[in-house]
Amino acid sequence: VCPRGQRTDDNKICRECVGSPDRYDWLYLGFMAMLPLILHWFFIEWYSGKKSSSAFLQHVTALFECSIAAIVTLLVSDPVGSLHIRSCKVKKLSDWYTMLYNPSPDYITTVHCTHEAVYPLYTIVFIYYAFCLVLMMLLRPLLVKKIACGLGKSDRFKSIYAALYFFPILTVLQAVGGGLLYYAFPYIILVLSLVTLAVYMSASEVESFKDLLVRKKRLVVLFSHWLLHAYGIISISKLDKLEQDLPLLALVPAPALFYLLTAKYTEPSRILSEGGNGH
Repeated sequence: VCPRGQRTDDNKICRECVGSPDRYDWLYLGFMAMLPLILHWFFIEWYSGKKSSSAFLQHVTALFECSIAAIVTLLVSDPVGSLHIRSCKVKKLSDWYTMLYNPSPDYITTVHCTHEAVYPLYTIVFIYYAFCLVLMMLLRPLLVKKIACGLGKSDRFKSIYAALYFFPILTVLQAVGGGLLYYAFPYIILVLSLVTLAVYMSASEVESFKDLLVRKKRLVVLFSHWLLHAYGIISISKLDKLEQDLPLLALVPAPALFYLLTAKYTEPSRILSEGGNGH
């Protein structure tokens, strides 16, 4: 077993992690940092109600909480006081699950060699979630209590209660599936952003470009999904070859355009009426 901040080399000797996270590592950390923020925004919007004027300020506060938590997490990580972090390179999936590879020389006694081979990509996420939770508990209740007009006393704190549920879920997700998320997160982003965009447009009855322009909120949601699309594409391509990878970003608006161009042909009432006429 190696001390924190070290991992074994090819000769099974502990060496200090002196490298820096590569671009893909930073994209992974960015994804894990975005998860609480996106969930905060979703539940704030879900519970704010149409009459509440506090949703925007709560959105800004959630962004502030997660941003400060990310900065503080980087500052307390080695080297302390710097926004840079030193790390060990991820070589394979098993690097994330060293606890599964404890040897048993005599098949009776297990030698515990568990250590963080992917330092600090595994534990830094837990530290970030802890800071997010603390900052939320310090700031959000005071804000909501003062500005949450139009909501009942039992409703105004529901977005905070939701966070108290999803933070433990995110923690378990990182603890169990951190390595799987590391390799799969670009595809998860693309699939979820496509599905949620289609569901939102369907629920909001958006069938044309005119329907999008009616409310600014719909445009904000659309551009947010486009940013997620771009993030997923950049994560997959890693932008190693700019002349080949940058044109892929032109595909970002494609799903939304396809939906808007084909929505009128899949309107349920139209399909039912045409089916009725056919019979």
